[in-house]
Amino acid sequence: MSNKAKVLILLVFFIFFGLSFYRLDYYVTKPGGTYNVSEFIAIQNGDGDDEGAFFMTTVAMGRATPISYAMAKVMDYYEVIKMEDVRQEEEDDEEYNIRQLKYMTDSTFNATYVAFNRAGLEYQVTYKGLYVLNVLAGGAADGELKPGDEIVEANNQRIENLEMFREIITPKKKGEEIQLVVKRDDKLIDRTLIIDDIPGAKGRYGIGITYSESKSIKTDPKVTVKTEDIGGPSAGMMFTLELLNQLIDEDITKGYKIAGTGEMLEDGTVGRIGGIDKKVVTADKEGMEIFFAPDDEITEAMLEYNPNIVSNYELAKKTAKEIDSNMKIVPVKTIDDAINYLQSLESKN
Repeated sequence: MSNKAKVLILLVFFIFFGLSFYRLDYYVTKPGGTYNVSEFIAIQNGDGDDEGAFFMTTVAMGRATPISYAMAKVMDYYEVIKMEDVRQEEEDDEEYNIRQLKYMTDSTFNATYVAFNRAGLEYQVTYKGLYVLNVLAGGAADGELKPGDEIVEANNQRIENLEMFREIITPKKKGEEIQLVVKRDDKLIDRTLIIDDIPGAKGRYGIGITYSESKSIKTDPKVTVKTEDIGGPSAGMMFTLELLNQLIDEDITKGYKIAGTGEMLEDGTVGRIGGIDKKVVTADKEGMEIFFAPDDEITEAMLEYNPNIVSNYELAKKTAKEIDSNMKIVPVKTIDDAINYLQSLESKN
């Protein structure tokens, strides 16, 4: 082989290497996996001798490279998404992952709360404080707080709910202090912050964080959750159904392989999620027989922002038809819709 040929091969190799690993400011999403929910959430001594099963579905997502970007433009059910449509303002990789894991934590809390409520069993909810999702650069909390912290006290008052914290911080003027007790890595630390301008919010003052409630639920029997590597809220409805199936002494799957998706809210509403077309594709590939899809309401504001938007159920039904799937696509607005459908379902065997 001539030196010229060797140089050409090396050049092609480096070009391919660059196209494969150079990260663009986009994400590529595609159909992910379909997983038996009982592998992730379980009831102590729960009923487990069922013939059917509940499955959750996922969307695979990664930073785009030139090659994956090009593939997504020609592959069915692959999608290119702008980074700003995924990340919140100033959110880095760590903050994004923390936010997604918090969504999953909230999802399991809501699933447990709703399942025990529907089963008529007792539970105890404990308010833990405020969970810090994001710290704005240049804000009062920059360098003092970090994502994953829990604010448990403010000005010597135990934080009992979101409204209580707002009542403490809202009257504060620029330059005034607020004393916080923060739980970090299972240790309590004190932080004194000076109220300042909120970056990017002209005329507004505060400590420059985004946050959400942090709650825990104690049940008997105990719920065990293994979702450390899963993010997002979309498994909530299927978690709820799996917990119910283990709490009561009957197989509510009626022997079917049932997949689905949807956020579980505390009032039993099934919330809209993203990527349902990709989830229908992976569920069909794994031989699911029934698929629960959120039948969410499309508001005028949503249509104004995106005139082509449709409900999760409509898109799921359309996708199933496109791939010639035999799955039964079932619309659900609440967890009770799913429960009622299963109760009326004839046993497979």
